[in-house]
Amino acid sequence: MPRTSTQPFIPARSVPCRGVRQQFRSAFMSPLLKQIPSDQGIPAKADAVVIGGGIIGATAAFFLAERGLSVALVEKGRVGCEQSSRNWGWCRQQNRDERELPLSGVALRLWGEFESKIGEDVGFRRCGLLYATDNPKQLAEWESWREIAQRFNVSTRMLSAKEAATAIPANGRRWLGGVHSIDDGKGEPSIAAPAIAEGARKRGATIHQECAARGLDLTNGTVSGVITEKGLIRTEAVLCAGGAWTSMFCRQHGILFPQASVRQTALRTKPTADLGEALYTPEVALTRRLDGSYTLAISGRAMLDITPQGLRYARWFMPMFVKRLKAVQFGIGESFFRGPEAFGGWNGRGTSPFEKTRILDPSPNRRTAASILKRVKELFPALAGIEIADSWGAYVDFTPDAVPVISPAEGVNGLYLAAGCSGHGFGLGPGIGRLAADLVANDTPCVDPTPFRLSRLLDGSKVKVGAI
Repeated sequence: MPRTSTQPFIPARSVPCRGVRQQFRSAFMSPLLKQIPSDQGIPAKADAVVIGGGIIGATAAFFLAERGLSVALVEKGRVGCEQSSRNWGWCRQQNRDERELPLSGVALRLWGEFESKIGEDVGFRRCGLLYATDNPKQLAEWESWREIAQRFNVSTRMLSAKEAATAIPANGRRWLGGVHSIDDGKGEPSIAAPAIAEGARKRGATIHQECAARGLDLTNGTVSGVITEKGLIRTEAVLCAGGAWTSMFCRQHGILFPQASVRQTALRTKPTADLGEALYTPEVALTRRLDGSYTLAISGRAMLDITPQGLRYARWFMPMFVKRLKAVQFGIGESFFRGPEAFGGWNGRGTSPFEKTRILDPSPNRRTAASILKRVKELFPALAGIEIADSWGAYVDFTPDAVPVISPAEGVNGLYLAAGCSGHGFGLGPGIGRLAADLVANDTPCVDPTPFRLSRLLDGSKVKVGAI
C-alpha cells in the first residue's frame, strides 16, 4: 500500500456558531466530518480514474476496486466535503420516482453490507422513516403512491390521523394522516463517503485529495488519460462524479449535460432530547445523528441562483420550474461569477475553476435558518431550548426530469457520467456507484440503465418530471 500523507487540511473560513447569526460556513468545517489521508503521488496509470470524492465517487471506486481493477480517486477538495456531507442522510424508497425504485432497492441492500465489507461503521441504520401531514393533497399523493410501492414490494404503511399524532406529536397541529416507510433508513453524511473511500483503498484504490482533474487527455475522441493539477494519469476509463461541477467539466470537451443547482440551507443542533430517528412534516424535517444531535431542514425550500449556465439550459428546465415554482426562490449572487455555473469558460490551460473553488461552500440563508429554528421550537416543545451547533448552505444539482444521469458520455469514448441526482444522491449513492462501476467495467448492470441515459435529455424525448 502506498504511503499516505497525514498533513491536516486547514479550512479557509471558520466562524463560531452563536445562535443563527454567526455560524459555521459549512458541514465540512464541522469537526464531525471524517478526515482521511491522501496517497502520496499520483499513479502514472490506472485502469479507471474516478473524478469526485462524494458518496457516488467513493462507492464507484469501491466497487471498481472490488473487481480487482486499479483505481485512482481524485478530489479537488476533501472526500465528502460538498453535498455528500450536507444532506439529510435519508436512505429511502418511499415516494421515489418509479424509474429510481429498482436502483433504490440495490442502494439499501448495499448500505446494509458496507460495515461488514469495510470493517467500519458508515453510519447506516435501517430505522424506518415517519411522515405526517395536515395537507389533504399531500396525503392523497402518498396514498396513490402505494400502488407503485406494491409493484416493487416496498414495505410502507399509511397512518391514520391518530397513528400519525402518536408517531409525530406536534404542538398545535392535527395531522390528517401519515406514512411509515418501514424498511427505509438513514446514513451519517459526515462519515459515509470518507469511510467508503477508505474501504476502496483497502482494496487497492488510491485517493488523491486537493488534486483537481482539469480535463481529459484524448486521442482521436477516446480517453487516454486525465490531466490533474499534479500531473497526468494514463487511463482508458474515466467516471466523472463531480456533482454540481459535472456540466462545467463536460462542456470543455463538447459534451452537453443540462444541469442546474439550487441552494439549500440546513442546521445541526447540539445533542438534545430524542424525538425519533427521522421525521417529516410539512413545516420541518428532523434527522437524528449518531451523536444525539439533529439535522433540521425544510423540504423543498431552496434558492435558484440565476447564473450563465442556468440561462444556457433554461429551456430544458422549464417543465420543472413550472411544476416546482412555488417551492423555489430566485436570486443573483456570487455564483454568477464563481463556482460550477459561473460566467466564462475553461479551455484546459492554467489554473482551473476547480482549483479556485476547492470547496463549494455557499452561505446558509439566514432567513431560512431562522424559520427552521422557529418552526422546530413551535412544533416540538421538548426542543424549545435547543442550541444550534452549526449551519450550512449546499448546492443540490438537478437534471430537467429530476432523475440522475448514469451513462456513457456520447462523443467521448471511455468517459462516463454519474451526476444530476436531484437531491437523491446520498440515499441512492451506493446504487448509483454500483451501476456506474458496472458500466465502466463493462459488466452486467445491476439494474436497467436505460432510464438514466444522458441522451434522454438531448434527443427530444418528452420530459417527465420525477419526484423530488
